[in-house]
Amino acid sequence: MARRLWTADAVAAHFAEAFQTLRLLPAAKVRGYFNTWPSIVRTRQEVAAMEAEPMRFTPSPAAITRLEQTFDWVLWVEEAERKLIWSRAARVPWKRITGELGCDRTTAWRRWQNALSKIAVRLNA
Repeated sequence: MARRLWTADAVAAHFAEAFQTLRLLPAAKVRGYFNTWPSIVRTRQEVAAMEAEPMRFTPSPAAITRLEQTFDWVLWVEEAERKLIWSRAARVPWKRITGELGCDRTTAWRRWQNALSKIAVRLNA
């Protein structure tokens, strides 16, 4: 099996996929509460008049495995770099990121590339 060569762009794409997988996971529910009411039986007319609920897709097991890998990767960089990587994976605009970091766009981009390169070097080692 050929060994994969990691680059900063490949790591960024991996984090973007991990963020999308996180969004597809179901919300955590508080345990211990349940409903004892009987389920409502609706007529065909009631079902036809209801608003359509958006389809919810669940991530594949392979996507969840890749998500768990990225959780291990973020431990290799500093906390500020983690926030920057996840912000870019979530497609937060550079303007908001630079406001939080207190630097210009070029410096923020350079820090983001540096953090991704740290992870890529560690993966290639």
